[in-house]
Amino acid sequence: MVNWFSEKLWVRSLIARHFRIQARKVLFTDHHDAHAASALFCSPWKDAAIMTIDGVGEWTTTALGSGSADWGDGNGSCISLEKEQRFPHSLGLLYSAFTAFLGFRVNNGEYKVMGMAPYGDPTYVDRIYGHILRRSEADAGFSLDMDYFSYHHSPERSFSDRFVDLFGEPREAESGFVTPRTCGGECDPSDPLVVRSQRYADIAASIQRVTEDLVLDMARYLHRMTGNSRLCMAGGVALNSVANGRIMRETPFEEVFIQPAAGDAGGALGAALYVYHVLLGKPRRFVMEHAYWGESYTSDEVARVLDGSGLPWERFDDETRLVERTIDAILHGRVVGLFQGRFEWGPRALGNRSIIADPRDPGMKDIINGKIKFREPFRPFAPVVPEQDASRYFEGIEGLETSYPVRYMLSVFPWKQSHASTAPAVNHMGTGRLQTVRREWNPRYADILNGFGEATGHPVLVNTSFNLRGEPIVSSPADALRTFTSSGIDNMVIGDCWVGKSNGG
Repeated sequence: MVNWFSEKLWVRSLIARHFRIQARKVLFTDHHDAHAASALFCSPWKDAAIMTIDGVGEWTTTALGSGSADWGDGNGSCISLEKEQRFPHSLGLLYSAFTAFLGFRVNNGEYKVMGMAPYGDPTYVDRIYGHILRRSEADAGFSLDMDYFSYHHSPERSFSDRFVDLFGEPREAESGFVTPRTCGGECDPSDPLVVRSQRYADIAASIQRVTEDLVLDMARYLHRMTGNSRLCMAGGVALNSVANGRIMRETPFEEVFIQPAAGDAGGALGAALYVYHVLLGKPRRFVMEHAYWGESYTSDEVARVLDGSGLPWERFDDETRLVERTIDAILHGRVVGLFQGRFEWGPRALGNRSIIADPRDPGMKDIINGKIKFREPFRPFAPVVPEQDASRYFEGIEGLETSYPVRYMLSVFPWKQSHASTAPAVNHMGTGRLQTVRREWNPRYADILNGFGEATGHPVLVNTSFNLRGEPIVSSPADALRTFTSSGIDNMVIGDCWVGKSNGG
């Protein structure tokens, strides 16, 4: 209510005043209609089942339904979200309560819970189902016992004292995290830090498992409800890549499209598409085949920034030589910032604002986490592979190599046992949140990847976002330069330029 009275009730007049238009020209869509439109009207399909899951929008927390798109046949576009879950019963807010309990920031650190989960075992699942959550088998719904939560009445705290009584003391933010799996079995299991860390890891694994259970229940129910073999997903929970991988492998849906900016940022796109296609009745013309929609910068703009940097740099007129220079640096153990073209739409760096490195070095994960990203040592990195090679390294991806969630780094798959030790820096307890690359989407990225594969026999690289902990992914050349000089990144490809550090490289 504080947010509504201070800001949200006045949005129409604020927009009208800012753009100097009449207030009646400001159109609104329902929150989950916008999420649904952001996925359906970016997918390549005429019709699909739709599932949107987040914290809350208006009163809705989960919506299931279907939609159809007019590709010029004159039948019109429509979205019908027929079944919904309402606040305060929210899968997104349930996960966020555990995020806060585990010492991470709500609406920011949920992916850290997902990264922590593989270090634990889901030993608290029965406690979650037995006390705070009730499932409805008939319609894949659920309800929460709100005595365990505070988010419905407190702006400061998402869980109650009763929640603490059930799960123990919350983890302090920034506290150490050491488990037998993080230290390779070389730590004392009776050490108080290890004992505490293992409990938190087990709690993370448990809420992750419960989330996957509920999402898969909803997906299977939606398939029965609609009979459609295609699924479109959006909402913040659609960024849970472990659950997404299981949807792709374990439900009857044959094809899945997830909006790359599945959270509320993508809702802005969805609102525009809903108005254009549903309210104005305009036919579709667009499919989101890639995520490179941000701003780009010219060679002159890059050169102006580098000229004032005092760093050694060189412009390459020959693309092949620049690619070869990059591959050679990676082969010699260097970490390279890759800045090119238009930046990515959504939270995943997909090769235009990425940090890349050799995944064969088991120490590379600690190097990037500790000296470059300055973040928690348990955090994983993503493997990037050519589209045609994905099934060589990962289980369950056969037939899904060209799927949209995989190209957008939105799903997790198990590594094949035969390649468990191939790329230890991107093998996160036997799994990888992989990205596949096709040359037509990103020629330079693909050429670096394929060239590295020719040199090593394995076309797999570390890919993580070009940013420091707590900061957004870099956008401009100035952003990239500041991040480069503030971290342990060894070299940077920026536009058609190669940049080293002042002490060499």
